[in-house]
Amino acid sequence: MSRQELIEKLEKRAKVIRRHVIEMVGVGSAGHIGGSNSSADIITALYFYKMKHDPKNPKMEDRDRFLLSKGHAGILQYAALAESGYFPKEELKNVKKLGSMLQGHPDYLKTPGIEAGTGSLGQGLSIGLGMALGMRLDNIQRKVYVIVGDGEMAEGQIWEAAMAAANFKVDNLVAILDRNRLQATGPIKERFDTNPVIPKWEAFGWHVIEIDGHNMEEIIVALDEADHIKGKPIMIVANTVKGKGISFAENNAAYHNGILTQEAYEQALKELED
Repeated sequence: MSRQELIEKLEKRAKVIRRHVIEMVGVGSAGHIGGSNSSADIITALYFYKMKHDPKNPKMEDRDRFLLSKGHAGILQYAALAESGYFPKEELKNVKKLGSMLQGHPDYLKTPGIEAGTGSLGQGLSIGLGMALGMRLDNIQRKVYVIVGDGEMAEGQIWEAAMAAANFKVDNLVAILDRNRLQATGPIKERFDTNPVIPKWEAFGWHVIEIDGHNMEEIIVALDEADHIKGKPIMIVANTVKGKGISFAENNAAYHNGILTQEAYEQALKELED
């Protein structure tokens, strides 16, 4: 497969992932459309290009680990897991239903392919750091990938993990910041301004790569670059658009956890089809 064919295949897969997100949210119920769609291209590249993982053996020792620290966007990971084959796609219809394996936040005890319960913001990077250190002790030559959210940068535990990862030179830890510049109630700069993020991560001792988080080629190039960084943890700052792919949801904080009317639902599916 040529490079261009790979990129086109991943782009199509990302559109399918976004479609699953909209179908899971459905009509009349609140769902995390904005942050799921801003990370969709990144998670597609991780599951279908970069990570070593086996849906038939989710606990395979020699696997890469993935944590969605912003676990409120769990429906995004469920879509990727279903497309990968961890469970039947029909199960996506049961998201957030009583007794379902797919709850509002990822649950390690219920869902195959989930590495830890996440969504209590700020904790995912620390969990990932612990996993990366454990893998280093066990001589497992794989990586831990953690997607963190823009608003999550205000959590103190993020920066504790940042200091510790640099101190211990944990180069098998790759964090990816979904930098869509919006949180639940509005712009980051008007709520809790954590800018400028790149100089901060560099000052904390991380190797920083800045990309367009919707440019599939830039994403896979950054993930490949991370393989060659030694002695430092890696932060990929992915500039994204909240609600990407759905015109009325793009850059609209109302769709952080928004409700779709029947008309909006049909429009979203049509736009993703086109």
